[in-house]
Amino acid sequence: MSKLSEEERQKILASSPVGTWALMLTVGGAMALAWLFMYYGVFLPRGPIG
Repeated sequence: MSKLSEEERQKILASSPVGTWALMLTVGGAMALAWLFMYYGVFLPRGPIG
């Protein structure tokens, strides 16, 4: 295991979590697409309740 200098450690801690944001956007986009599919592909074609 490599040792990080104090400067490298501070740089890592100060940087934003880019991977976390990318994962959140991917999951959020997938959920939005799934909701749109359910609404337009399943619920609307079945018509009103009655």
